[in-house]
Amino acid sequence: MTLEAFLLLASALFAVGLYGALSQQSIVMLMMGLELMINGLIVAGGAFWYFLAPATADGQVLVLVAVTVMALEMAMGFAVVTAIFRARDVDLTDDAGDLKS
Repeated sequence: MTLEAFLLLASALFAVGLYGALSQQSIVMLMMGLELMINGLIVAGGAFWYFLAPATADGQVLVLVAVTVMALEMAMGFAVVTAIFRARDVDLTDDAGDLKS
């Protein structure tokens, strides 16, 4: 596989995630779109590391940190969504807009 193929995959993941994040009203679907966008960035970062500097472990560490942060962010996001749903029975972004103080 070439760098262009990996970048095409990364851009497709990012584009699908962007469409999903902008077109959905469900908070969970919005978070899934954000997850796809982050996955696209991770694939692009890993591809650049593999093709430009495979001898160093910097790219592997960067991808590992990004995946860890992504997992933590999703866990925290789902915890907040669960708390909002239990408190107000709200699962859409438009309905959650009135939560501002």
